[in-house]
Amino acid sequence: MSLSEARFHDLVDAVQQAIEDVFDDSDLDVDLENSAGVLTVRFENGSQLIFSRQEPLRQLWLAARSGGFHFDYDDEQGGWICDSSGELLGEMLERICREQGGAELEFEFD
Repeated sequence: MSLSEARFHDLVDAVQQAIEDVFDDSDLDVDLENSAGVLTVRFENGSQLIFSRQEPLRQLWLAARSGGFHFDYDDEQGGWICDSSGELLGEMLERICREQGGAELEFEFD
């Protein structure tokens, strides 16, 4: 079943807020910017994570140093799942934060 536009935006807003909260609660020196539905995380070393909503596709996209990833929301699993690897967004973020920021963070929102 396809997500309604309103539910899609609610889900993206919630996950972006949860991501911001994890970074805000960490000891990492990162800059967070959330503008027009795009969340940008800038690490101290200059690398970035960019989360953007792709409304027509009902996907959340993530751009990282290691590549671009597209996530679909799965109601059964209650989380965002990468359409190419099947990895949960939280798991991928933990790995990417280790690679890009040298940080051990836990993303428990999936």
